Amino acid sequence: METTAKIFVAGHRGLAGSAIVRALTAAGFTNILTRTRQELDLLDQQSVTNFFATEKPEYVFLAAAKVGGIKANQTSPADFIYQNLQIQNNVIHNAHVHGVKKLLFLGTSCIYPKLAPQPLKEEYLLTGPLEPSNDAYALAKIAGLKMCESYHRQYGCNFVSVMPPNLYGPGDNFDLATSHVFGALIFRFHEAKETNAPSVTLWGTGTQRREHMHVDDMAAGCLYIMEHYNDPQWINLGTGEEQTVKELAEMVSGIIGYTGTIAWDPTKPEGTPRKLLDVSKLHALGFRHSISIEEGIRRTYEWYQAQSTTQG
Repeated sequence: METTAKIFVAGHRGLAGSAIVRALTAAGFTNILTRTRQELDLLDQQSVTNFFATEKPEYVFLAAAKVGGIKANQTSPADFIYQNLQIQNNVIHNAHVHGVKKLLFLGTSCIYPKLAPQPLKEEYLLTGPLEPSNDAYALAKIAGLKMCESYHRQYGCNFVSVMPPNLYGPGDNFDLATSHVFGALIFRFHEAKETNAPSVTLWGTGTQRREHMHVDDMAAGCLYIMEHYNDPQWINLGTGEEQTVKELAEMVSGIIGYTGTIAWDPTKPEGTPRKLLDVSKLHALGFRHSISIEEGIRRTYEWYQAQSTTQG
């Protein structure tokens, strides 16, 4: 990509999209297109068509999506499948119609079968049942990556898909009703420390294993893949490292400075037992993450504190 190329980042206010904008800006790109939801409703087909016809972006990062944790996925599955399908259909199709040079679609590790062998290789897609707690979201994302693959097969479009693990960092969601595990942990332990709560109770057993990637590493990987990868098959974008949720909770509470006890509620859902990406394809391409989980937690908590102070 030329530094003056017109680049559209769909979903630039979200966790992933905002990190991609930061990475592009730091790399010297000067013609970044962004639109708020009020300025461009990606659910509206005609609005998206008009945008592409008028602005004619050369490159697209499709980071816009409806996202959330287990609770949000369980209570609003129709919203997750409808909104994500609609956004993807509108953006990907118009990228083809209006001659976008390259599009990167941001998927999720949730696409893989619940009980697939670990670590998760790209070829494990559609080899078994999905995790029921977020299957609507996963199916929408599978459709998105298959759409990119299909437009490549039929029209020769250079549309690539990346599958990141759980993301965290500046811009994360800390609302307990809609957040993922990382944001929820920071919120819960911060509040417990502030109120001197003797104990914090978390969902599940804490034995489920998760891979987390700092969103700035993810954004750096997206830029690298945009420059170096042109295969229509999706590629995992992760760290290849994992922790149990219990280990993660202990790291977060330690960095925050919470000294109370941690209890677990095994009656609550905890999702897939293990979810670790095989990143050998990514490493062979020449990209590796650089932010450790401990450093990432510190950075995220510092950002959270700064936001809380500003809003307070």
